[in-house]
Amino acid sequence: MELSIANLKKSKAFTARPVAKEIEWEGAKFTCYVRPLSYQTAVGDIAAHRGADPLACRIASSICDAEGKAVFTVADITGEADPEKGALDPDLTNLLLIAIGEVQNSGKKKR
Repeated sequence: MELSIANLKKSKAFTARPVAKEIEWEGAKFTCYVRPLSYQTAVGDIAAHRGADPLACRIASSICDAEGKAVFTVADITGEADPEKGALDPDLTNLLLIAIGEVQNSGKKKR
């Protein structure tokens, strides 16, 4: 098979649209969108290997809006973007990581 966009589409080589996940935090319900593992998440993983905060990189590269645009930067999550605001709440961080894990690990074979 020739390497082409058309053949790659047929082979499902491109990631799906973001997946909506409901999270409940501090008594409020939110819909967040999670990218399946993709080019963007690979870029986040490489940034983490280069010294950036690995959890912040995973959240920033995985949480997006319904159109796939990033919601956070790494600096938003770590608090560096706005020191007065501070870092992302630890409970919300855990909920986002759980949602990411549910989307990015779905369909994987267990060993």
